[in-house]
Amino acid sequence: MSILKIASRLAAPSMILPLFLSLALVSKVAAQQEILFGISAKPGSLQQKSAARFTEQANARLGDKAVVKLFDSAQLGKDKELMQKLKLGTVHIALPSSIMSSVADEFGLFDMPFLVKDRDHLARIEEEVFWPKIAPAVESKGYEVLAVWENGIRHITNNAKAIDTPSDLQGIKLRTPKSKWRVAMFKAWGANPTPMSFSEVFVALQTGVIDGQENPYTNIWAAKFPEVQKYLSVTGHVYSPAYPTVGKAAFARLPADVRKTLKDTASETALWAREQGAMGDDDLRQKLVDAGMQMNVADRAAFVAASKPIYEQFASEVPVGKELIDQALSLAN
Repeated sequence: MSILKIASRLAAPSMILPLFLSLALVSKVAAQQEILFGISAKPGSLQQKSAARFTEQANARLGDKAVVKLFDSAQLGKDKELMQKLKLGTVHIALPSSIMSSVADEFGLFDMPFLVKDRDHLARIEEEVFWPKIAPAVESKGYEVLAVWENGIRHITNNAKAIDTPSDLQGIKLRTPKSKWRVAMFKAWGANPTPMSFSEVFVALQTGVIDGQENPYTNIWAAKFPEVQKYLSVTGHVYSPAYPTVGKAAFARLPADVRKTLKDTASETALWAREQGAMGDDDLRQKLVDAGMQMNVADRAAFVAASKPIYEQFASEVPVGKELIDQALSLAN
């Protein structure tokens, strides 16, 4: 006997229609595909805001076909764990940034210091270098990148002193993402780089395990680093994208129209994120100063001069490294 027939015998006639509608709603919700979106970024950061906008826009378009559920602040795991869960299909979308260079060396292009001139330059690199030559590198590893969002332009904070030239980094224990090339860069500049998950950085700074870190203004602000950092040195040493990424196998199991909606929404969110990043830079920097950080603008020429070995290492160790660098630099003007 069906649940509806049982319910109709037990319920008063006036309750049958509301009960039927409730059962239908439960059935509809139970059948709706849940798409889990896990990110490590905290509320208030551009990555989190971009993920939230994507989630809102995607859900409005998906209707009752599926629902995207966003979990920030590493609730579903840190970046490395999220990448594993994408392949297992227990998480459907993640938002890695610098860690992607540990998945495929080609992504290390965006760890080359001072490579990206501005956001317009980035757009040209994305179209002519990223999609044809970098994105395919992770497909053989079981991933697919949906779009290129913004993490931001990175700067250095620490508790020891203002950083004006690379020599000022001598002896500074500086947190970096788990990126081979970011570590190499700061070693070349004289720092003591310490790879660490972003979710661990605040406590490490607070307890003195590390002296400083490097991140875009949006992450420095959202993570409340002014509470545990004294100096803000404006270096602009790296523009780091963020990549909404899926596991290929799990993504392929979604209906074609759902996949298209997610891809289209991710692409549209990329433009929104870039605009938000450009508008927020000056405002966020002032907020950090108002919060008590001592700001200085570093000697860009000195850092650029000290960065040559990083380019040479990338060109020699990555088979297409020199080709990627040369093409990206040629698009600067």
